[in-house]
Amino acid sequence: MQAAEILATVDHTLLKQTATWSEIQRICEEAKAYHTATVMVPSCFIARIRQTYGEAVKAATVVGFPNGNCSTAAKLAETAQALADGAAEIDMVINIGALKSGDTKYVTDEIKALKALCGERVLKVIVETCFLTEEEKIAACRCVTEGGADFIKTSTGFGTAGATLADIKLFREHIGPRVQMKAAGGIHTRQEMEAFLAAGCTRLGASAAVKVLKEEMG
Repeated sequence: MQAAEILATVDHTLLKQTATWSEIQRICEEAKAYHTATVMVPSCFIARIRQTYGEAVKAATVVGFPNGNCSTAAKLAETAQALADGAAEIDMVINIGALKSGDTKYVTDEIKALKALCGERVLKVIVETCFLTEEEKIAACRCVTEGGADFIKTSTGFGTAGATLADIKLFREHIGPRVQMKAAGGIHTRQEMEAFLAAGCTRLGASAAVKVLKEEMG
């Protein structure tokens, strides 16, 4: 694959707690220069990115991040504010405890509620695979599909492990035909990026992607 093709699938990500505006500006400038899919940033920066860059940078943010166990009402409030500020995409974290308790209705209903609020804007659902059994991962696939989300996403990057090709293969077998896949967490090399895309992912969360690939872009 050409470097530009890979970068077009990347959510150029900076979600660390210490992120400053100058660091956010740097990834926005890189996103403009290398045409990444989005910048994925904390929600407090969304309005400022929109004011500074307008339509030149597509900003996305996270909701219920990274633990997922705040109330649905809190996630809806976060989402509403982010959308009002100009977020193009929302990556929400499921209530992992609810899923592990077998309460798939809660998880599905929460996804439905956030997707209804997002409307045409993209909703990705982070299931945090490192904390789930295979059976729970399959249940998560059903929740994401029935909830009407646009993507299932492996990881926050703040858990005990990130994306694996085995999990992407499992997702492919159990998600609905309209659900796309995003691999995130621990993706550091060109080879890993290509492998996840070849496995069927259409989006990558990879904070290292621009650094790894920009030399090829000239």
